Amino acid sequence: MLSSQRHLFDLPDDVAYLNGAYMSPQLRAVETAGIKALQRKSQPFNIQLEDFFEPVQALRSAYARLINCPDPGRIAIIPSVSYGMAAVARNLKLQPGDNIVITREQFPSNYYAWEQVTEASGASIRVVDPPQEFPRGQAWNNALLQAIDERTAMVAMGQVHWADGTLFDLQAIRQRATTVGALLVIDGTQSVGAYPFDVAAIQPDALICAGYKWLMGPYSIGLAYYGPAFDKGFPVEENWINRVDSHDFRNLVNYQPNYQPLAARYNMGEQSNFILVPMMKAGIDQLLEWGTDNIQSYAQALLGDALRELEERGCTIEPEDQRAHHLVGVRLPGGANIERFRERLQEGQVHVSIRGNAIRVSCHLYNEMREVERLMECFEAVTQ
Repeated sequence: MLSSQRHLFDLPDDVAYLNGAYMSPQLRAVETAGIKALQRKSQPFNIQLEDFFEPVQALRSAYARLINCPDPGRIAIIPSVSYGMAAVARNLKLQPGDNIVITREQFPSNYYAWEQVTEASGASIRVVDPPQEFPRGQAWNNALLQAIDERTAMVAMGQVHWADGTLFDLQAIRQRATTVGALLVIDGTQSVGAYPFDVAAIQPDALICAGYKWLMGPYSIGLAYYGPAFDKGFPVEENWINRVDSHDFRNLVNYQPNYQPLAARYNMGEQSNFILVPMMKAGIDQLLEWGTDNIQSYAQALLGDALRELEERGCTIEPEDQRAHHLVGVRLPGGANIERFRERLQEGQVHVSIRGNAIRVSCHLYNEMREVERLMECFEAVTQ
């Protein structure tokens, strides 16, 4: 198992940062790539034609390896999850009476686009609630499968629930969606990069990820996989580089009617971003070196004893086989003072998130046991 990788980050010792699901700290290698790229723009005469294309292709190829996508041509560069979902929404063909299945309280960027298209088409959103009793992972998955019917046009969800790490059985959901002819669109922002994702096995129609969390990249860049269902679709914006022969600068005014093949048509404008692209590539390269299985194993070992102790103290946590290890929701026992817990977090410079009624603890290779111990002191103050 990997040892602590904290030396690769710039994290002060007096801060316990167990909040990677909010935003990852920046790798030193990513910072270095960004500084180098920023300085390069000071001398634009050194930016050549190939710099518009080759770094983007390298990033697409690296990300394809991370998610086991056989064809890097199916990867698009996007600025955000909402942008990637907007491309899906633009190409979604809905009829009155159709439905889109989602999970309760999933992240808004994987909701608002569907609200708009269903209202315009006479379709509906079918929200699948979690069970009231714990453990709830298996029962929630069963409810999702039951919600998918012959009028389901799309299932849109995460690989894990963003608030508490509940795992969803994407392969079973893919099989059920295929049976009824529905698309499967995944927001992988809170899992891809830290939890294994296999495009070849799951076969999503789209996988949309922000880059600034578990992909270890900067803000305002993300990555999207688009499957065959979107090969002939229309992008969110009409930019020059998404058209065929865009590499030939001499003939750009000879306007082209055809888009680049596969997912390249969905690339954002200014996809060649000379600062963010190399930063994102540096983050993906590090993840490929580490391996997502190793990240999960490290997180499991780091939090395991603490989570078992919290359960003994009356906290509610999903069983290990029904949740991720890098992102765990802890629910305090009845009567526990959540405001006192917040105060202790602030006093101890311990960083986690509170999402709904779950305390979201999210860790990575930069975390160490001393940080978990400081978090436990905060829990102990409200669970005596």
